[in-house]
Amino acid sequence: MKKKLNIMTHIPPSINCKGTLISFDSPKIMGVLNLTPDSFYDGGRYKNEIEIIKQTGKMLEEGASFIDLGAFSSRPGAEYVTSDTEAQRLLPVVELLLKEFPEALLSIDTFRSEIAKASAERGAALINDISAGALDPNMMATVALLKLPYIMMHMRGTPATMQSHTRYNNLLADILFYFSEKIAIAKSHGLYDLIIDPGYGFAKTTEQNFKLLKESSLLQSLDLPVLTGLSRKSMIYKTLDSTADKALNGTTALHMQALLSGSHILRVHDVAPAQECVSLFEALRNS
Repeated sequence: MKKKLNIMTHIPPSINCKGTLISFDSPKIMGVLNLTPDSFYDGGRYKNEIEIIKQTGKMLEEGASFIDLGAFSSRPGAEYVTSDTEAQRLLPVVELLLKEFPEALLSIDTFRSEIAKASAERGAALINDISAGALDPNMMATVALLKLPYIMMHMRGTPATMQSHTRYNNLLADILFYFSEKIAIAKSHGLYDLIIDPGYGFAKTTEQNFKLLKESSLLQSLDLPVLTGLSRKSMIYKTLDSTADKALNGTTALHMQALLSGSHILRVHDVAPAQECVSLFEALRNS
């Protein structure tokens, strides 16, 4: 007599975005729109409304599910930006884009709770915090009240000091412990729509970045959507003895590794190549 196999169906993670349930049964693309003059790759490219609308429309048309707006550069050595300056750069763009693209899901890259609140009041859909609440103790409680999904990234120190905090007992174990603590704090505030970002390039050497990517499947143990931000980063162009401008091919190669390791969101500067990578990944997975 044949035994029946008891196969449990894996339910993909999901988030509630402005009343819409978004399932990560297939990977999603988050397009980056930097509103800073000094971002490591595209700083200063989008200086006026026409350029901002054109680039956002292009990313949405190419398949981006989310648009990530940042007005505070987190690259090492970047100029410090006050909350007033961040608001002046960011909030008019939130209003502009949602007037032009009412259905767009805008993610706000900020560590300041007042910026998160002001952006949400204008229609933003997610908050993307590089510090996971460490740089503003009011952030998690604020996002919980706003009822928005919250992306929490792994980082030590601040953008100015993070590269002096690269010593770990065990890189992956330390990152998993960090997230387990942050998740517990978030849930204590009633914040359950969570996404984790392991923070490539933040308080990590190039060698550590590659080790993290190689072992990133372990992040699946947290049972939350995983966001990967590798696009044109120095771990790619320094390894290839190149520049950020020439790092697209290397970015795509590492994106496939991230997808094979279970990443649910690719945060990218180049949406169309990332979408092609996702399509090929799905063809491979479903073959």
